[in-house]
Amino acid sequence: MTDILLIQPPIRDFYLTAKRTIPYGLTSIAAALIKEGFAVEVLDGLATSRSRIIGMPPEMAHLREYYFETDRSPFGLFNHYKHFGYSFEHLGQMARKSGALLVGISSLFTAYANDAIKMAESIKGYLPDCKIVLGGHHPTAIPEKAMESSAIDFVLRGDGEISLPSLAKALKNGSPLEAVPGIAFRKQDGSIQISEPARVKNPDRLPLPAVHLLRHHYYRRGKQRSMVIVATRGCPMSCSYCCLRKTLYRKRRVQSVIDEIETAVEQFKVGFIDFEDENLSLDRHWFLNLLSELGERFAGYGLELRAMNGLYPPSLDEEIIGAMQKAGFKALNLSLCSTSKYHLKRFGRTDVTEAFDNALDWAEKYGLEAVGYVIAGGPFQSAGDSASDLLFLAHRRVLVGLSIFYPAPGSPDFELCQNLGILPDTFSLMRSSALPLSHVTSRSESITLLRLARILNFMKLLLDQGQKIPEPASIKGTVRINCKDEIETGKQLLRWFLHDGQIRGVRPNGEIFTHKISARLTKLFIQGLKQIRIRGVKSTVVGTELG
Repeated sequence: MTDILLIQPPIRDFYLTAKRTIPYGLTSIAAALIKEGFAVEVLDGLATSRSRIIGMPPEMAHLREYYFETDRSPFGLFNHYKHFGYSFEHLGQMARKSGALLVGISSLFTAYANDAIKMAESIKGYLPDCKIVLGGHHPTAIPEKAMESSAIDFVLRGDGEISLPSLAKALKNGSPLEAVPGIAFRKQDGSIQISEPARVKNPDRLPLPAVHLLRHHYYRRGKQRSMVIVATRGCPMSCSYCCLRKTLYRKRRVQSVIDEIETAVEQFKVGFIDFEDENLSLDRHWFLNLLSELGERFAGYGLELRAMNGLYPPSLDEEIIGAMQKAGFKALNLSLCSTSKYHLKRFGRTDVTEAFDNALDWAEKYGLEAVGYVIAGGPFQSAGDSASDLLFLAHRRVLVGLSIFYPAPGSPDFELCQNLGILPDTFSLMRSSALPLSHVTSRSESITLLRLARILNFMKLLLDQGQKIPEPASIKGTVRINCKDEIETGKQLLRWFLHDGQIRGVRPNGEIFTHKISARLTKLFIQGLKQIRIRGVKSTVVGTELG
């Protein structure tokens, strides 16, 4: 019989990146519970290829003019709103079969908070006598909101490896709940007691995550099984958009990380590992030691490593990047944020453009590709400045990673949006795909920037393939495109775009239609492209100028 059931709920969104949904936190909490003698099961509601189209929520009605029909072109974004994963009813039935007395539900992201609550309500319907606890970034930041649902008995704030075993023992022994670190619960008078978040001060005291509880065959990158690792916790930086800013930075022993990866590789045949740390490379000496051990222990395994949360460019140098290549990194994910000094100051970030360029030079020397991440659509952030960020990346050997800003509870920018009266009305809108803000950058401009990033990456792809960027050409008459050839489709649409600044899509039947965009912004972007040499992502591509 299962004592404690840990659940990753299904989610509802326009898209899902499966390899980044591995419930690593639940496996770490499960290991801490197992160490205390509890029987634990992980029920992963996303570990399936199942998805179904559902109606877009009413609060997202503003998106219909941007995501109104299917686009089969390389510049397409989103169309259908979907339920990803198993149904709430199926997971509720699975919970009932487990017979668990305590059910923990992960609620990492505010945009999916309602999905976590719906999961709890379903479980209460099938397993009414169980106690349900909610944990993750969202309830840590806004515990009182989570406790508004009668299906939630407890909220645990902070690191669940400390708090959940403590809660489980308190419920088992009938001891006072007040002593449980990080807990929020209803008192007899109906008020809610909220404790400070629990923090693991020394992660080396924790057992290795119970990854044997995962469905490894589901999580793949191409043909390889994938896994995530967290080698450090916290981040001392002061980024205004982050809810984890100024938190204690804690590193695991290098050998502990190696042991964990060894289990993933030897027992579960994992070939791709993503470090999901907030700031993996911050401690140079520690990071170099980790890279050295990785290179020695897994030489010949063909292991591919990534740090997809992004690396801080000033923390990198030639020795580190060379060691990353030797250890198994094939690409650098670099956090740029913005090139505007004004916006960097407002975001609490330093200007990293020089370090960014240095990292790209070293990446080219060691044969690594690179992705550069920038933020657009934030408070007081203009679309013109974001277009400048795209142009900055256009003539560098780097793929463009553009993220539309969303307010994260617990961050200074969340409070700023609240004070400005621009905070979205519902939690479900606090995601990039929902274009949550319309402040200095309008939603029309945000969607234009997203499509421009797609166009720019397509141009880089052409260069990487040894092709030329097509000459501008006007569209004549009624045109249909054979959308089965994505490259040729993209080239034709690109010709028209470079001529008149309109971004077009292709229906499944080959008909052409025009997306709603900011014409002013696309013209500004095209003029900027004419003044630079566009570079691909591969090291062999020198670059080209528009005619």
